[in-house]
Amino acid sequence: MPLNDTRLRALKPRPKVYRVADMEGLCIEVRPSGARSWRFRYRFAGRANMLDLGSYPAVSLQEARRERDRLRAMVRQGIDPSAARKQALAQQAADSDVFEPVAREWLAKQGAWSPATKAKAEALLENWAFPWIGKRRLREVTVGDMLVLIQRPEKQGKIETAQRLKQRCGQVFRYGIPSGRADGDPTASLRGVLQTVRVSHHASLTDRVRVGGLMRAIDSYPGTFVVLCALRLSALTFVRPGELRAWEWAEIIEDGTLWRVPGEKMKMGAPHLVPLSRQAIAVLDELRPVTGSGRYVFPGARGGGRCMSENAVRVALRTMGYTNKEMTAHGFRSMASTLLNESGFNRDWVERQLAHADTTVRGDYNYAEYLQDRRGMMQAWADLLDKLKRGGEVVPLRVAG
Repeated sequence: MPLNDTRLRALKPRPKVYRVADMEGLCIEVRPSGARSWRFRYRFAGRANMLDLGSYPAVSLQEARRERDRLRAMVRQGIDPSAARKQALAQQAADSDVFEPVAREWLAKQGAWSPATKAKAEALLENWAFPWIGKRRLREVTVGDMLVLIQRPEKQGKIETAQRLKQRCGQVFRYGIPSGRADGDPTASLRGVLQTVRVSHHASLTDRVRVGGLMRAIDSYPGTFVVLCALRLSALTFVRPGELRAWEWAEIIEDGTLWRVPGEKMKMGAPHLVPLSRQAIAVLDELRPVTGSGRYVFPGARGGGRCMSENAVRVALRTMGYTNKEMTAHGFRSMASTLLNESGFNRDWVERQLAHADTTVRGDYNYAEYLQDRRGMMQAWADLLDKLKRGGEVVPLRVAG
C-alpha cells in the first residue's frame, strides 16, 4: 500500500530499525530514536543496492518520489546511481580548492554588496580570471602567474580593470586560506607593479558665490516639475544619484522628517538615514500631489513602474548651462562635503551623512550614529543654501562640533 502523509506521521519508533515500503523501491526507514529517512532500493548488474534520499519531513513524500524516479531512469540507462553519486562527490572534493569554484563560493557570501557591485565583480572574474586560472588549484597559482594575468588588461590600457582584478583575485585567495585551500595570497607581492590610475573626481561647484548661482539656476529650470524637485533635493540631501532616483515614498518615516534608505539600495549595503530639513519637506509636500500615488518619489517619464532615468539630473544640469567639467549629479556630494567642513561641522557627522565606508567593526551598526547632530547640520545646510541663493552671507558658518 503506497505511503501518504497521514501514515508517515503515524509511524512510531521501535526497539530496532524498520522500514515501510512505498512503491518502486522507495521506502521510509524508522530508527529507534524516531528519526525517519528515505531509502531507495534497486538492483544493478545483479547486485542489490540502497541509497539514502534524505530525512522526512525535510524531504517530502513528493520530493522523495521524484528523486526515486530520477534514479530509476539512471538504472534503465545503464548507470549505477551509487557509483554516479560517489563520482560526483569525488569531483566536488577535487574542485574544492580550484580557483573558479572557490571564487563563486566567495561571491555568494558577499551579502552586503549591492546587486550591481556583485555583478561587476562576477563579470570581472569571468572575463579576466576564469579563462586563465579558473581551473587551477589555489596552491598552484604563483606570483608569476598573477603578474601575467593582471598585465593582460594593463597592456590594453585598462589600468583600473587591472587594479580591480588584482584586488578581487587577492580576496579569493585570502578567502581560501582559513579553510586550508590556499597557503597564501600571491597578489600580495605585486604591490606597486601596475601603473597607477589617475583619479578623476566628480566635477563640483564649491565656491560659495557659484553655489548660490547654481541654486538660482535650479529654481529657474525650464524642464519638468519632477526633475526640478530632483535637482532641489539633490542639493538638500546630497545622497548618491542612484539612491535619489530609487527613493520611495514609503521610505519616509518619523512624521516625514527622516528618510530611511534600505541597505540593498546603498553602495556599502548598510541602511542609511537622511534627516529632512524644512526645505526638503516643503519640496516633498509640493511633489506629493504629482507622484505621491505611485511607488517612487521620482518616477520615470515613460511610466512602466520604473524610477527616474539615471541621466535626468545630468541632462538637466547641461540644460542649465553647466558642463560636465563644472558640475555633475554626483557633484552635489562634494559640494556639501566641502562647504560643511569649511563651516566647521564635525567631520564625523559629515562623513556619516555622506554614508562613507566605516572601516571599524562598528561600520555595520552605526547608520544612526550622530543622528540628532546630523538633523541640526542638515537644517543648517539647507539654510545656508537659501542664503547663498539670495546672494547673502557667504562667510563660513563656524558651527562647533
